[in-house]
Amino acid sequence: MASTSEIKKGLVIRENGELWIVTEFQHVNPGKGAAFVRCRVKNVKTGKTLERTYKTSESVDLVDVEYRNMQYLYHDATGYAFMDSGTYEQVSMSDEDVSDQGKYLKEGLEVTLTVYEGQPVSLQLPRKMTFKIIETAPAVKGDTASGNVTKEAKTDAGFTVHVPIFINEGDEVVVNTDTGEYVERAK
Repeated sequence: MASTSEIKKGLVIRENGELWIVTEFQHVNPGKGAAFVRCRVKNVKTGKTLERTYKTSESVDLVDVEYRNMQYLYHDATGYAFMDSGTYEQVSMSDEDVSDQGKYLKEGLEVTLTVYEGQPVSLQLPRKMTFKIIETAPAVKGDTASGNVTKEAKTDAGFTVHVPIFINEGDEVVVNTDTGEYVERAK
């Protein structure tokens, strides 16, 4: 058992005999009343997502998992394949387990897999990743009059992101993989 103050993204919790992965969390310390932790958890087997709130006085059952640095290899009909660079052991994850994070995966990317009893249960991407813009509308003179203006741009990975109007095709941008938002132009 562990304190709720130890909850962070990527931890695996056992609750009612089932394993849950913390996908988002927020420590809240209101002006009145006791502090608490609000988090979103995802069931390892079913993929069901729930909102949970834990009081500071409560304890949670943290599951002992292994975090392994792996290299992304490819995606096919069976799922996403990863390889341990040291042992050359390969493991795969289903499309449901990887979910939205799959759009950020590039061949050769180093990621961290959370492994429970030999099976990968979740994937942690680098927080910021660089992508090349392959398609976007050109900036039009006068668009900046209304302030913070953005436009859609398609990346080399195939997903779209909202970028400032000064970004052109061929530019590289940094994207936050947690939110999917533009961070800055790559240097």
